[in-house]
Amino acid sequence: MKIIADLHIHSPYARAVSKEMTLENLDAWAGDKGITIMGTGDFTHPKWLKEIKEKLEPAEPGLFKVKAAHKVKNMKGKFSDTRFMLTTEISSIYKRGGKVRKVHNLLFVPDVETIEKIYRSLLMRGANLHSDGRPIIGIDSEDLLKTTLEANPEALFIPAHAWTPWFSVFGSMSGFDSLEECFGDNTKYVYAIETGLSSDPPMNWRISKLDKIALISNSDSHSLQRIGREANEFDIKPSFNALAKALKEKNPKNFLRTLEFFPEEGKYHYDGHRVCKKCLAPSETKKLEGKCPVCGKPVTVGVMNRVDALADRPEGFKDEKKVGYKNMIPLDEIIGEAFDVGPTSKRVKEEYKKMIIALDTELKILFEASDKELKEAGTKTEVIEGILRVREGEVRIDPGYDGEYGKIKIFEEKERASLKTQNPLFY
Repeated sequence: MKIIADLHIHSPYARAVSKEMTLENLDAWAGDKGITIMGTGDFTHPKWLKEIKEKLEPAEPGLFKVKAAHKVKNMKGKFSDTRFMLTTEISSIYKRGGKVRKVHNLLFVPDVETIEKIYRSLLMRGANLHSDGRPIIGIDSEDLLKTTLEANPEALFIPAHAWTPWFSVFGSMSGFDSLEECFGDNTKYVYAIETGLSSDPPMNWRISKLDKIALISNSDSHSLQRIGREANEFDIKPSFNALAKALKEKNPKNFLRTLEFFPEEGKYHYDGHRVCKKCLAPSETKKLEGKCPVCGKPVTVGVMNRVDALADRPEGFKDEKKVGYKNMIPLDEIIGEAFDVGPTSKRVKEEYKKMIIALDTELKILFEASDKELKEAGTKTEVIEGILRVREGEVRIDPGYDGEYGKIKIFEEKERASLKTQNPLFY
């Protein structure tokens, strides 16, 4: 069975997260997006764990579903059948090797009993789990891995957004140069890393030490609209153990592909200094000796530069045996670019809903719907053209840097004018 899994999101109890990110809303939106399994996120927060216990019930082994009493209808006016996996992200800030380390890690577990064991262990070590859905703890990442496996050897422990400069295992500002440096002898229990929005599989393939590691992608979403912007596609019978097995074995017959941002759109793809509005390619940073050409302060070294520093293979390295990937741009961004308006505008929301009702799910629209099906559904000419261009990678992106998302360009103004004449009734 082909399933889509987005296993890293956040709850309303995490900082800067929409209050609409409830379990019932996630259930409904996942149905419209085309996501089969959602991570719950934030299971270490006591109030969110209380909601998990109240609103979810067991489904397949290690998976859960929203109870009938808490369900809400999706855009199609139906109830979704989303499954949930118990997941969380933890921020470890500690000193190792004379340097302050800031590493975010993901924990995936099959049952509430495991959560409660982890919760008690962290509290005994002085962790404050009440202040944020993504708690900050002063526990070494390797010790956190040990604590997780002591609670349940079947749990999965995955470094989050592994290349983000400030908070990741390979981060240029506070990370390590290898998984072994971070996790020591326990590295053998780390079966996957999350590549993050600013990198994609080909960038990670350049590091031979990662050949034995599965590369996963998740949305890290703080709002309903952004779930599924990165995800994972499997061909498995849904269960916690089946998904874990697919990650551990990295068999392309079971772990089919990841669905990816164009990495240039990520907030840390290039180097730069946001305050001075300077975006720099790694080669430019090298020439400037890491200093901002405007103010002279150190720039934030981005993901592409960091990959270059650790890579032992050339750019463009390919291995056909590896799990595949497909790049994507969220549908509302494509519609917004086609209409030359923001993705949160009323016009975009109306077109998005119309397309979901007619064509079933966002991911089906982005990857599967034919030109003919899109036309028969009444999709605007410029939106169809945008979808087809994204599928072919025909996009231009000003790379993101130092916390600023990259800017997508699918159409030039002259092209919009031409498409307008093909679709005059819309304007």
